[in-house]
Amino acid sequence: MKKILFSMDVLEKVRKNSKQQYLLGFGLIFIISLSCYLSIDLINYHSVALILLLAVSLLAMLFEVLPIMLIAIGSALIWNFFFIPPRHTFHVGTPEDVLLFSMYFVIALMNAFFTTRIRNAESKVRDKEEREKTIKLYNTLLNSLSHELRTPISTIVGAIDTLKENSVKLSEENKMELYSEIDIAGHRLNRQVGNLLSMSRLESDFIQLQVDWYDMNELIHNVIQNNQDGCSNHTIIYESNDQLPLFKMDGALIEQILHNIIHNALQYTPPGSIIEIGVDHEESLCKIEIADNGKGFPEDKINAVFDKFYRLPNTATGGTGLGLSIAKGFAQAHNGSIKVENRLTGGAKFTVIIPAETTYLNTYENE
Repeated sequence: MKKILFSMDVLEKVRKNSKQQYLLGFGLIFIISLSCYLSIDLINYHSVALILLLAVSLLAMLFEVLPIMLIAIGSALIWNFFFIPPRHTFHVGTPEDVLLFSMYFVIALMNAFFTTRIRNAESKVRDKEEREKTIKLYNTLLNSLSHELRTPISTIVGAIDTLKENSVKLSEENKMELYSEIDIAGHRLNRQVGNLLSMSRLESDFIQLQVDWYDMNELIHNVIQNNQDGCSNHTIIYESNDQLPLFKMDGALIEQILHNIIHNALQYTPPGSIIEIGVDHEESLCKIEIADNGKGFPEDKINAVFDKFYRLPNTATGGTGLGLSIAKGFAQAHNGSIKVENRLTGGAKFTVIIPAETTYLNTYENE
């Protein structure tokens, strides 16, 4: 995968550099011509023309118009000088070869020109589709934010105004209720802003892992503790696994992955649901499973749950649809993966797999 991405980066750099296009294009034509010249006893000059045309056609899919035009002209002259009898001269011996050379020259130029035009047209179509997709995401984000940010802000402002205007009249119980509303709204607002910042980091490829040795038992207990306010009607089950090694990973991002999945389960499963967490390791992989006994996901929608801003139809309000997308992004930042499936007994199960170095506590303490 890394080799493919590296090759794509190299091609992208070549596309933006005309000098590299000339060097690479003429270099490729030279190598092909030399190979054909050394094999002239095995192939005739008509076959060489087809090979050179194929090379020009492939280059036209990558390069700009002017470099391809010059490369096409150069390939025609090389074919004429080195392959058309009499060789090593630009003289063409027969009328048939004159016609053949003229056709090669025209076909090479037309092929180069129209291929680049088609590629540019396709690029414009892709750019238009990307703009439309960006506008759609932007509108979705605005619609989501108009509710998800305005609601907690309105709650905080309303509660504060009530406390300011009726401080003397309010009982201590009413004041505590308002304080609780402010606290819940503040945490909700902080969570949504945090999700937006996390998604911004993912979109800009600005994530640099801060790896260290972490105890998964401790990370999971921290996440459960941070979700205590939302699990009054749910049960979270996790039994610490003392046989687990320490894992070298970015603990903050792993906590965010777990938090987003668990928070999603707390928010969208019915009251009384049970959320079970399990951790295991296989060689250099950390495997985390988070399962619930709720309703699960519709089979025709399950592949979309990690999409940005996606929320299942007819679900309760609350959330921008970013939590699971961020969890997937943070898992991929570790070169890991995350998947979801419906359980046969009901509910959904998320499986997070993170490649990580491992060591055991006594080894770590002796380092």
